[in-house]
Amino acid sequence: MFPTFTGSSRKTRNVNLSGQKAINPFTSTSWAPSAAAGASKTVAHAQAERAQRQQERDRLKAAQRIQRTWRGHRSRRNLRTSRRHVIDQLLGEGEGSPLDAERRTVEATPLVLSVYQASNLGDQHRLCLLARGLLQTKFACFESGAVALPRLGKLARIVVAALDRFEPDVESSQVQILLETIVQITKARPQDHGGTSASELEDAGFLAGYILTLVYCFPTLGDDIRMRLYLADIPTRQGPLPAVKFFWNAFSRTSIFSKIASDPETALTILRQRPSSEAESSWHREWRTILLFLELYIFVLRLTDDDDFFSGLSVTARVEDSSSRLRSSGLSLQELKHLTLFLKHLGFTLYYNAAELLRSTSNTLATADGLSASSSRSKGAASNHHTAGDLSFTLTAGVDFEAFRNLVATAMRMLYERDSRRQFLPQNHWLMTSKFDMEGFLSAVVLEEQSQREQAESGDEDDEDEMDVEVPAAPLSSGGLRLSRQAQMERIRVARKRAARDILRAAAGPKLEILRNMPFVIPFDMRVQIFRQFVHLDKYQRRGGNIDPDRWRLWVLNQHGGPFDPTPAGTNLIGRHQAQIQRGRVFYDAMESFWDLNEGLKEPIQITFVDEFGIQEAGIDGGGVTKEFLTSVTTEAFSTNESLFAANSKNSYYPNPLAMDQLKHSLREARVPENSEDWMEAITYRLRQYEFLGRVIGKCLYEGILIDIAFAGFFLLKWASSSSSSGTTDTYRANINDLRELDEELYQGMLRLKNYPGDVRDLSIDFTITDQISRPGEPVRTVSRNLVPGGEDVPVTNENRPLYISYVARHRLVVQPYAQTRAFLRGLGMIIDPAWLSMFNQNELQRLVGGDSSEIDVADLRRHTQYSGVYAIGDDGEEHPTVKLFWEVMRGLEDAERRDVLKYVTSTPRAPLLGFGQLSPPFTIRDGGLDQERLPSASTCVNLLKLPQYKSAAALKKKLLYAVTSGAGFDLS
Repeated sequence: MFPTFTGSSRKTRNVNLSGQKAINPFTSTSWAPSAAAGASKTVAHAQAERAQRQQERDRLKAAQRIQRTWRGHRSRRNLRTSRRHVIDQLLGEGEGSPLDAERRTVEATPLVLSVYQASNLGDQHRLCLLARGLLQTKFACFESGAVALPRLGKLARIVVAALDRFEPDVESSQVQILLETIVQITKARPQDHGGTSASELEDAGFLAGYILTLVYCFPTLGDDIRMRLYLADIPTRQGPLPAVKFFWNAFSRTSIFSKIASDPETALTILRQRPSSEAESSWHREWRTILLFLELYIFVLRLTDDDDFFSGLSVTARVEDSSSRLRSSGLSLQELKHLTLFLKHLGFTLYYNAAELLRSTSNTLATADGLSASSSRSKGAASNHHTAGDLSFTLTAGVDFEAFRNLVATAMRMLYERDSRRQFLPQNHWLMTSKFDMEGFLSAVVLEEQSQREQAESGDEDDEDEMDVEVPAAPLSSGGLRLSRQAQMERIRVARKRAARDILRAAAGPKLEILRNMPFVIPFDMRVQIFRQFVHLDKYQRRGGNIDPDRWRLWVLNQHGGPFDPTPAGTNLIGRHQAQIQRGRVFYDAMESFWDLNEGLKEPIQITFVDEFGIQEAGIDGGGVTKEFLTSVTTEAFSTNESLFAANSKNSYYPNPLAMDQLKHSLREARVPENSEDWMEAITYRLRQYEFLGRVIGKCLYEGILIDIAFAGFFLLKWASSSSSSGTTDTYRANINDLRELDEELYQGMLRLKNYPGDVRDLSIDFTITDQISRPGEPVRTVSRNLVPGGEDVPVTNENRPLYISYVARHRLVVQPYAQTRAFLRGLGMIIDPAWLSMFNQNELQRLVGGDSSEIDVADLRRHTQYSGVYAIGDDGEEHPTVKLFWEVMRGLEDAERRDVLKYVTSTPRAPLLGFGQLSPPFTIRDGGLDQERLPSASTCVNLLKLPQYKSAAALKKKLLYAVTSGAGFDLS
């Protein structure tokens, strides 16, 4: 021990870092050269060792590079020779047809670019042949996208190098013309790809990965992240570009986009080529670029109204309106065509080949549900946790199969809805009938539907057993540990079974998956036939094969004691489907009588109409009275003074967004305590009204009964977006264009705000909205609601006003009428499977409900008309003279007058979608006597026209039009 001036007797620790041995620290002084020399010597030794190690590493890398080059020399030489042989075959086939020339050019171009050597005389001749082919086809392979445009730059560089080294005996004029044409194409297309360099493409991939990570890690801030990206300008060689255009340029230059857009068969191959490692993978970088562009473009489509969208279809309009952020971010018509082709081909593969993509990863799913948690204290917990992450096909980190497929489907639907609302793509652009055997498509789809129903029924039974499988709490003993492992193994078995069932369902119904998620690839008429066939199959299964109402009733009685001695159960079952309905309160009596049936409303019902004194109307319900009943229910419900539905300026109906707020306000005015029994009863009854009306509309669709009611397009979109009988509308995305159908004045106000030239802060608008809660005719009462959390403190600025407009549209179209819409769709889904409705867009659904709006086909109506009484056709096959006069008059009427006649007889002015052969009951003409002064009369419940035996066409036309326009002569048979 050495005492020191500090008073501590412990020796200070010394650490020798000099590399010298036996150095006494107490003998070293600043003027002693030995210590300094030792330190510098040590540093020199360390530097020398580092240099030596670096030289060894460089030498090893060089050796590896030389070995790799030498070992691959022979295979590369053989590959180059084989490719040259293929080029000679392709370019030496002679003239052929222009189509063959284009095909040969498409196949030969990448091969020439990969093997060309300027010093090789044969390659010079091949380049001349390729130049001739490109000029003959007018560069069709580049214009069509079959060969990626970036290859044009490589071709230009090869041509420039070749012209300097051409041998004298090589004809170079074709190559010179080729170079001039390439220059012209490059100058003529300055807007394409913005001169994006390879480094910018790589940067786009890395930036996309970073932003996608932010979006998926912070989903609640997703819109804010997308908005900031949308407002950003990204520097490029050509100057700053809007983020949408930058990522579009990068997206459209990826090899994945070029291959899938040009050939639908390549999508499955590309998806199978997923590299095992994400590190330094161009495959993953390209997909991240694609994913981010789709995320951003979907967001922009939400903000873009039709005026901005369609103004961007022409390049000149985009240049002139460059001051508008939305318009400068738009795509041209040609770009939209390529984008929709890419989405259509990729989406088709993701739905049609889903089972094939998922099957390869089904084994990893077996360990998904329990192994990662089975032993967090065990050594293998980390590896098990990794396995749990690979639950299904994963495109890239954080993006599983469902998320990827939903993203593609959403972008595709939004563009399809634009095209449905206002067509901008060519006719039949969306069809993919070449992928199917259309002759057997209907029967194949019906078989898939039956197969999936059987699987669903067996799956429901299995799910009941699986619900009992629970994992106990963390065990405290070895016995408890064994019990926990046993339960986890059971969960693994259940997970494997569910995964296998999901794959089996996808494999059993690929055509159904296409119909439900990409219905527009199938012609509309075929989808209508499929819909009617689904309904027929459902009736057949539910009614024990007895589709006819009378046969079904007899079958029910036979199941319960027979028709002559039925049991109370059988009588009660039939009685539940019968009702007495009073005129003037059809909707309320119908709801009271049939509410408890739920989906049993699908079965045949019997209606007896009574007047206000309870006296029954004459007539037997053979189907016609049911039709009259259903049309009366809808007419009364939409005209009731309770304002369940509202109508826009075009008289199209949608659930009244104010209905629930007005009801709650009335209850508060009546001093009914909130959430009390009376309060909840009133709310429940109102929602039941919406739900029952949904069932009635579904019953009309189920029975093929047309109703003369038009629904708003945005409301019909929710029908197609409803994913289950619960009435959820997860896939519906509100936008400003749908707002136009709801409230034209609000729509115009949002447009003025969007185009406001000054500082929006001066308008003192925040992220709140005012809702009216008072009824019409009462003093106006309103309530303010936040569009975002803390919206009263978030001002609307020039930068975030597109987001504000989007939130206003979402509130008015989704949030405010949510309860009413959900109840209606729940009722509709009880009768009509929502998957069947998803086969149609909003315009097609309106045609399905109300019939075809095209011109009335008199010849088709005549072919499917039945005659009774004096007008019945005899053995000679000749029509009655009055009947001939009737058809003569019908041919001479204007289309509007024909519609009036059709509505007078059938209660709807439109024809069924598949023609008058689908009209039920069929259009019928019966004689109405010999009185020439009598007007024609009609029984709409049975589609019956009672036509007196007029002697002249003039008299018939006069009397018919008078009866139709005045509404005279209606009765119920």
